[in-house]
Amino acid sequence: MANTSAPNSLDIAEQVARVLRSNAETQKFVEEQAKLRAEAAKLDRDRAIAPWQIVATTVAATAALIGGTAAVIKIFFP
Repeated sequence: MANTSAPNSLDIAEQVARVLRSNAETQKFVEEQAKLRAEAAKLDRDRAIAPWQIVATTVAATAALIGGTAAVIKIFFP
């Protein structure tokens, strides 16, 4: 009887180890998927903000050109 219970306990231990490894791999994939989703959300946000960044940069550049032109005019034509 001792011979029949030993292989069963080894099989159960092996199955438990296999299940634990599988659970660990699954958890790793879930974490990786969450990371990819967060990265995709960031890219979506950046894509939505990009036109406004262009507008803000254009406004700032225009203001700088107008200010520079006004300064040059003030210096050369007092």
